Amino acid sequence: MLRLTWAQPEDLLGHELRQAAQDGRNASAVAAVAARWKRAGGWDPPARAGASPEPASPYLRLLAEDLLDELADLPAATAENEPTGLDGIRRLCPHWPHPAAAAPAPEVAPAALEAAWLGRAAGCLLGKPVEKLPLDGIRALARSTGNWPLNGYFTARGVPADLLAAHPWNRRSAGTSLAENIDGMPEDDDLDYPLLNLLLLQRHGRSFTTADVARLWLEELPAGRAFTAERLAYRNLLCGVEPPRTARHRNPFREWIGALIRADMHGWTNPGDPAAAAEQAYRDATLTHTANGVYAAMFTAAAIATAATGAHDVHACLAAGLTVVPPRSRLARAVTHAVRLARSHDDFDTVVDELHTAYGTTHHWVHAVPNTALIAAALTHADGDFTGSITRAVSGGWDTDSDGATAGSIAALLAGDPAALPDRWTAPLKNRLATSVGGFDGAGFDTLAHLTHREVARP
Repeated sequence: MLRLTWAQPEDLLGHELRQAAQDGRNASAVAAVAARWKRAGGWDPPARAGASPEPASPYLRLLAEDLLDELADLPAATAENEPTGLDGIRRLCPHWPHPAAAAPAPEVAPAALEAAWLGRAAGCLLGKPVEKLPLDGIRALARSTGNWPLNGYFTARGVPADLLAAHPWNRRSAGTSLAENIDGMPEDDDLDYPLLNLLLLQRHGRSFTTADVARLWLEELPAGRAFTAERLAYRNLLCGVEPPRTARHRNPFREWIGALIRADMHGWTNPGDPAAAAEQAYRDATLTHTANGVYAAMFTAAAIATAATGAHDVHACLAAGLTVVPPRSRLARAVTHAVRLARSHDDFDTVVDELHTAYGTTHHWVHAVPNTALIAAALTHADGDFTGSITRAVSGGWDTDSDGATAGSIAALLAGDPAALPDRWTAPLKNRLATSVGGFDGAGFDTLAHLTHREVARP
């Protein structure tokens, strides 16, 4: 039996109910929808997986589609403080960065971009085998091999059988991402999207449109390599839905982390211009995301653009990221809270526990709000140190490979050179990346850095 993950209406409804509660949509109307679903025999969505074990009946599936549309029609109480339109976002940001002057952009060396690509890969690879695992499982697996606090890639050597039975490695990743199995960088969507955005800039330049992103995906992104919000936007495109409605139509994942993991290229190619980086990220993100999902991408792009100058520390980069996020949004509040926690506690486990208490029961493990907060906390607590940043980000749980990737990209860019990254992280990558994005399989990170640098220099 084929069960397509992140796409079946009966599995989407529970996520939309949670999103409705976070949006502050009419509580009684939302409760009425939930009651109708339960009375008809509906279920809660799987906590970790993308599809329930059995398909719904035709009646239940049709009901789920109707209820998804009914929930979408309810106004959100958060809309005033969390617009999706770029003009509305700018109006709410009192410290929106000034566009870069007509003078030449600050220089970013190919070596710094190579470090950023390597850092993104290493952080992603560190998090891959424990993606989807609960926090206590991650801690127990690492402790069982003497790797806690985290200081190297996860290994299965020495893990007791009963512990591994209770907390099995991510089945898609263990064969390529445990220390004893690493042989170059395996494929991951956290690396596929920067490659797609490199293609996007090569074909359309920095004035690309959201429609250009959509066409590129249809041409170059295998549907099975898209997940959550990206998969549903892809489906919507195939059904004739136009952007930006692709982000809203029956898409309960529109505030999850997908747009954030696509943001690096927009920051890398706009050194010293966080406004331009954020606006590029916005045009990319609105194919699939709204509100906080879009802000997470803009925040990341602006922070990376600031880091790319080599003239700022990690704290200034994160502050620059916040200038493009509406200050009363849930994402801005979460990031500010996380940075404050990281500055207040010497023990990062305490920071993580506080974040999980605040967001763990109300947000899915792939949601942009807690994951962006965790990335900011990890970078702050590590003071931008590369090893400290990726290990903290992954040790915090949730979307471990994505969080490790973004923290690694920023911290490595600040380091400025591949030689500044510890060999234990970069040597296993063997300067080789696997991907299904056409023309890039087996590419070296040095080559990718030079291709990226061409887009920085391109007028």
